[in-house]
Amino acid sequence: MAEVNAKMLAEDGERDPAVLADRIGKLADEFDDVASRSRAAAVDWLQGVRLPPSAVACHLLEECLVHGHDIARAAGRPWPIQRHHALLAIEGGALPLIAALSPTAFVNQEKAGFFRARFDVRLRGGGRTLLVFDGGSLTLDAAGARDVDAHVSADPAALMLMFIGRQGMWKPLLGGKLAAWGRRPWKLARMLTVMSPP
Repeated sequence: MAEVNAKMLAEDGERDPAVLADRIGKLADEFDDVASRSRAAAVDWLQGVRLPPSAVACHLLEECLVHGHDIARAAGRPWPIQRHHALLAIEGGALPLIAALSPTAFVNQEKAGFFRARFDVRLRGGGRTLLVFDGGSLTLDAAGARDVDAHVSADPAALMLMFIGRQGMWKPLLGGKLAAWGRRPWKLARMLTVMSPP
């Protein structure tokens, strides 16, 4: 994905925020039109995985939220991310993508080594997911919070920005947007160094 992004940026030199905003608005309208007419149960998406159109839409929402955050930060402007938008991006986009891609897709293989951990992640206002890291792989387990290293309660926007590498864990921890407890909550810091979204 990094290579694809670099190629796209090299081919499109537009950097004026107003022009880009208009372009995004036009593309959003086109996406709405296509999505409203789509009857497909699944579509091809990143790295050839097939996902429901709703998961693709939620992944695109995540991209808009994260890159909107990047642009706003560079421009010194606020970029509030609403909880329900972040929940859609995570539960509707990121989690189905993690489940569909190879278990190694979201893990930096060089940094992972023999890292093993189980995290019961509870999204505030949303559901629970068990993240299982096992020596270079990441899988999701819906079986429940058994034998976990840490329970994590997180504001969805804070968790999304942490997972995508836009902020560390200390600001959300100190601001009450993240809490971790259990037998080995310190593994959360190691998990963030191992995560590597495609």
